[in-house]
Amino acid sequence: MILETDRLHILKFTLKDAPFIFELVNSPNWLKFIGDKNVKSLKDAEQYIQEKLLNQYKHFGFSFYLVRTKSKQKPIGMTGFIKRPSMQDVEIGFSFLPNSSGKGYALESSKAILKYGKSHLKIEKVVAITDQKNTRSQKLLERLGLEKQGEIILPDFDKPCSYFEEPKINLI
Repeated sequence: MILETDRLHILKFTLKDAPFIFELVNSPNWLKFIGDKNVKSLKDAEQYIQEKLLNQYKHFGFSFYLVRTKSKQKPIGMTGFIKRPSMQDVEIGFSFLPNSSGKGYALESSKAILKYGKSHLKIEKVVAITDQKNTRSQKLLERLGLEKQGEIILPDFDKPCSYFEEPKINLI
């Protein structure tokens, strides 16, 4: 386990989490706002975990983490960091199953992972991107203290995204 909050456990993904990943990446909001990752079977989900998550742990010491409830030990989402080749800074991100949305889990887990990233991983600057129509994610990023800076177009996206970053601290 990486972190514990009042209601949640936050852990590294393993290949055993393939059924959950399969469900998450094929959920309506993932497909609408993040896109189809072509995960059509449990084998594809294992490959996704290996290539997109476990490799990030190995190369950067961080990635996205599994979020599960303490009470039922049930996986409900993911939160964490990604380092894209096309971005200079580390991004925070999150995604939750539809039946777990609107319960404060994304905010609770993202606050904890942001604090962990700063204190434990020594990440200096955190940024975020989101689909321009994903107002719920944008509001959550603002609640985490990130400020919208405008739009950004990334090579692996087919449309502009909203770009957020931590505010610059003026020490003068």
